[in-house]
Amino acid sequence: HATDSKVGEVLLYYCYCEVKDPEKLCAWQKALCQHLHLTGKVRVASEGINGTVGGSKVATSLYIEVMLAQPLFKDVLCQDDFKSSAGGAHCFPDLRVGVFKEIVPMGIDPKIVSYKETGIHLSPQEFHREVEQYLSQASQGQSDTILLDCRNFYESKIGHFQGCLAPDIRKFSYFPSYVDENLALFKDKRVLMYCTGGIRCERGSAYLRSKAVCREVYQLKGGIHKYLEEFPDGFYRGKLFVFDDRYTICSNEDIISACRYCGTLWDQYKLCSSQHCRQLVLTCPSCRNKGLTACCPVCQDKELKVTSRASGQTLKEECECTRKRPRVPIEHISQRMLDAGK
Repeated sequence: HATDSKVGEVLLYYCYCEVKDPEKLCAWQKALCQHLHLTGKVRVASEGINGTVGGSKVATSLYIEVMLAQPLFKDVLCQDDFKSSAGGAHCFPDLRVGVFKEIVPMGIDPKIVSYKETGIHLSPQEFHREVEQYLSQASQGQSDTILLDCRNFYESKIGHFQGCLAPDIRKFSYFPSYVDENLALFKDKRVLMYCTGGIRCERGSAYLRSKAVCREVYQLKGGIHKYLEEFPDGFYRGKLFVFDDRYTICSNEDIISACRYCGTLWDQYKLCSSQHCRQLVLTCPSCRNKGLTACCPVCQDKELKVTSRASGQTLKEECECTRKRPRVPIEHISQRMLDAGK
């Protein structure tokens, strides 16, 4: 049937370049997507463009063709910068194209920390070799390297590189504070960074480099997306989280996370069933059948009480999950780091 995920595809891409008139680019982009019946999210800023769009195979290949011909991107964007996966227009509720200050929301003015100051880009093959070397050294307890996941906790929870340091942060705009609070951790280290498609590393590595404490900063070009195309059974285990209605892409059958309630292996996210909560929860089919559909007891109770409040008010309520998580976790160089190689 039409919504079969094999029918079309979802594209993920970004391009850093100077955009003199973001409003004009935004209008052009919106018209292009509408014309091709693409849905998704596109962020435009004076520093470039970042998008994830879904549609038919014909539409997505036309989209790439037009994007590569656009004078603004002509010399900076290439075919290989587009990551594709099975999906389609049904993966997004609608089309959103807008002008923002940054094409990836790190919360630091692009004039202060520029994408031009990034780390050294490694191809999937080079990154694979680096990780291999890191894991063998770490197992002997003598690594001078940190393998850093710069995604959010709910992304790394269901899939990550073996032996990585995965910050317990809720959004990328907390990443700079995470670096500030944990600078000692990065002192004189070689840092290997990765994210979904590479874009968070562009700004994240620039931020880390601006602190001038690391020996070297490297990043995975094309992100986990490109790595999995070449190494489906490499050092990345579990699923790849994506920001659309699919939630995940899988390259191998590994499941590395568990049901929140019974602990059985499970990695399919659902939204917490409590009305105003936007947390994702891992709850397996048998626990769901028992009615365990919220992210925490607080939300589960709240749902039973069904808010007697006037329906006009939508309050984003705090729950146990958000209360317990410090905004910026401080790493204690501990057993966790020593166990990294395992």
